[in-house]
This record gives sequence, structure tokens and C-alpha cells, in this order.
Amino acid sequence: MDMRKLFGRKKGYSDEEYDEEEYEGLEDDEEIDEDDDEIDEDDDEIDEDDEDDEDDEDDEDDEDDDEIDEDDDEDDEDDDEDDEDDDEDDEDDDEEELEDDEEEETEEDRREYRRKRRIRNQIIAYSVVGIFVIALVAAGIFLGHRISTSIKEKHQAEELEQQLAEQEQAQQDLVIEAPPEIEEETLDEQLDEIVNSCISEMPLEDKVAGLFMITPEALTGVGTVTQAGEGTQKALNEYAVGGLIYFSKNIVDKEQLTAMLSNTGPKSKYPIFLAVDEEGGEVSRVANSDVEVIRVDDMATIGAGGDTTAAYEAGVTIGSYLKELGFNVDFAPVADVASDNEVLGNRSFGGDATLVSDMAANVVEGMEGTGISACMKHFPGIGSAEEDTHDGRTEITKTLDEMRTSDFLPFEAGIDAGVDFIMVSHAVASGIDAEGKPSSLSEPVITNVLRGELGYNGIVITDALNMGAITEYYTSEEAAVMAIEAGADMILMPENFEAAYNAVLSAVQDGTISEERINESLRRIYRVKYADKLQ
Repeated sequence: MDMRKLFGRKKGYSDEEYDEEEYEGLEDDEEIDEDDDEIDEDDDEIDEDDEDDEDDEDDEDDEDDDEIDEDDDEDDEDDDEDDEDDDEDDEDDDEEELEDDEEEETEEDRREYRRKRRIRNQIIAYSVVGIFVIALVAAGIFLGHRISTSIKEKHQAEELEQQLAEQEQAQQDLVIEAPPEIEEETLDEQLDEIVNSCISEMPLEDKVAGLFMITPEALTGVGTVTQAGEGTQKALNEYAVGGLIYFSKNIVDKEQLTAMLSNTGPKSKYPIFLAVDEEGGEVSRVANSDVEVIRVDDMATIGAGGDTTAAYEAGVTIGSYLKELGFNVDFAPVADVASDNEVLGNRSFGGDATLVSDMAANVVEGMEGTGISACMKHFPGIGSAEEDTHDGRTEITKTLDEMRTSDFLPFEAGIDAGVDFIMVSHAVASGIDAEGKPSSLSEPVITNVLRGELGYNGIVITDALNMGAITEYYTSEEAAVMAIEAGADMILMPENFEAAYNAVLSAVQDGTISEERINESLRRIYRVKYADKLQ
């Protein structure tokens, strides 16, 4: 507070004198502050008294006011003493000025000053008490909120734990059946869908024609076929044969051969087999023509070397150049176990069944790796035959057990290697077929042994039905129907194609052979033809 405003500036005071008086007033204020501290202590005592006596709070408040008044009186006395001390100090400095001040200063001004100071001290005291009370209330509210929050969180945690326990118990009690596994469609299943779709749209005439593999001459009626033109197109439209086989007379040079084969495929309504005999050595229609290819030794030479790698490379070499020219089937390798057999000559790998098995399987793997379907021949094995089936009837004198330990072994190895075709010979295997039918027309040989015992599910094709072992005893019609009934899938080169075709068609139409039996063979044939669709 400005002391000039409180007391008024007295007339006759100089600025210097007034400043000294103000300085003395400040000293009085310091003493007043000390008194304020005493007042604060008294207020604390008042608060303690309030807690001790709750039944008479109003009376205690009055007593506190009296005590405050008493304190104020004491403060006034202290102020008087302070004033006296100030006067004495001022007298030491300037006795004359102090005496003039005391004379001019009235008793009323002093009372006014003390009253205002008392009011200020009371305001300060009440403010401190109020702030303290507010702090206590705030602390109580905060503490209560924390306690409430803690209790609530604990309660929520207990509820959550109980819910989890209930869920776990429910899961243990509930038996959930696993959803059925959805099996992905295998490549075989995809291939079956393609094959079945194709077969289902074929008329019966085309289905029956699809079981025959014949020469281009038998198809077109031309003496020697060296090209595929309108005649080939017309013939394939009438007879949708399953395949054509070519010989040396059909091969002029590489350009001619490639053009003929490439033009034949597109003229067929369905995928068609284009086959050749390319064994290596003497029986090599392409290598022994004017077409320049890598020549492969005969199988007897390769077998004598004992190196299965050489057999594999022979299959790769033959398959590679046949693929380049446009063929897709090779009637090789020879899988007969023969030693010094004049009928087979050097076409066999030898007389050791194990060696022949290894060699033949490697040729199959090498050849089919190039995209050419291999055909092992001549089941059940003609290595012990003394006559040539081209000329007439030939009989194998081995028992079934003897054939199992020898002649069957190379074919079993070929089946394991995935051979696409097996050719059945016309030799009579009396140890298997008691009726003495040629193996190519024998159900015990094809269905019971090759299919059933050896488990082969590829294409079974007959040896050429125009050989003497067939034509001397059976008509083209009889041989064709008997071959299908025995379990063969394809008929190779019947003596009279049209007669054989019509006979099989009639057999299906009159119920002698079921259409499902025809479809069964077609599924095997078209699985090979469409295999590249999934590659």
C-alpha cells in the first residue's frame, strides 16, 4: 500500500524526508509479516480446536473470532511498540523531524492504518485456510476417484477372466467336426476329363475306326503314298482311323517325309498316331533311307557292350530325329530275351533277362523323354520261337513259370518305366492259352496275364494281322473281332481294313461287343494322345 495515500503527504515534508518515512514504514511491514505468521499459527490452533469439538462448531467460530481480535490487539500493541522504536530510531537520525511528525500525526490516522492492516491480515488468514480446505477436498476427490477406478478395473478383470474360463469350457465341451478336405484335381483326373469329353462326342463309326492303325495305302487305296493331299483328306473323313504306319516305300527324302507327316495330322478329325519301325540297326525305316540322321547300332551290339547309358542314348537319338520329322510313335525297342535266335537275329539285346530288362527300360525312358511313344515288343516273348510269325504258326513251348522268370521281366521293367505301347505277338503261348490261340487273339494272354498279372494299363496293340500266322487261319473279320474281345486296344494292319472295320462295327451294333468296351480302349488311346495337353 502507498503510505502517501494512507497517511497523506504532510505539508512541509520534503521528498527526502518522505522517503525516509516510507522506508521506516517498510520496516514496520516486515514486523507485521512476522505477526502474520503468528496469526497463521493461531489459525492452525483454531482448526485443531474445530476437530476436537464437532458438537459446538458455531461457538468455537465465535471464540476464534475473539482470539483473532485479541491477536489484532496484540498486533496493535506491537505496532505501537514498533512505532515507538521507529520514533527512537528516527530521533537518532533526525530528532527534530521525528518530533514534528509525531506532533502532526493524529491519533485517528494511526487507528485507520491499524484497522486496514488488521483487515488485510484477516483476509490473508482466511485465504490460507480456504486454500488449505480446497486442497484437502481436491485430494479427497482425487483419492476417491483412484480408489473407485481401481475397484472398477479389478471388477472388470474378474468378469473378463470368468468369461474366458466359460468360453474355454464351452470349447472343450463342443465337438467341432473338421470340414472335409477339398482335394485338388490331379493331372490324371484332368486328363480323364479331356479324354471323356472327346469320346462322348464321337459317333460310333469314328470310335470303331479309332481302334485301327493301318498303312496310308490301306486308307487311301493308292499303290504307294508319298504325300498327303485331297485323297488323304477324303479317306480320313470317311474312316477316322487311330493311326497310320509308314514304311521305307513312303520315304523319299527329309523334305518329302516332313511335308507328308505335317500335312496328315491336320486332315484328321481327331489326334492321330503317325508310327514307324525304327529299332536301330537293320530295322530302321528312316535311318536306312535317304534321310540323313544319326545312325544307331543294332540292339545286339548295344547289349553286348553292357552299358545301359548307351541304350538310353540310343533311345534319345532315335526319338529326337523322329520327333523332328513329325512322327509320334516308334515300334521299338525289341524286349524279347533271345540268344542265337535266327528269327530275331541282332534285334534283341541278348539272352540275359536282367540285361535285356535294363537295356529295354533305358531305351524307353530315353525315347519317351523326347516326346515319342515307345512300343515294346513282342509279348509274351518270342525269343525261344523257332518259326517266324510272318510265315505261319509259331509256338512258344515255355511254361508260364518259365516265362515269369525270364520273358516277362523286360516287359515288367518297361511298364515301370512308363511305356505307352506293348505289342502282342501272334506266337501261340500254350503255357498260358490252352486253346492254342495266337497271343494277339488270346484273352488269357492279354487280359489275364498282361493286364491282370503284370498290371499294364497302357495301349495294347496287336502285331500286324496281315502276317501268315493270322491270315492262314482267320479272316480279317474274325481276327479283328477276336482281338478286341481278347482285350487289345488297337488292331495293326489287318489284311483287309474295310472288312475288319465293318466286322467290329457290326459286333458293337448287335451287342457282341459293348460300346463301353470300345470306350475303354479309346480312353487308353486318348490318354496318350492328349498327354501333351497337360505339359
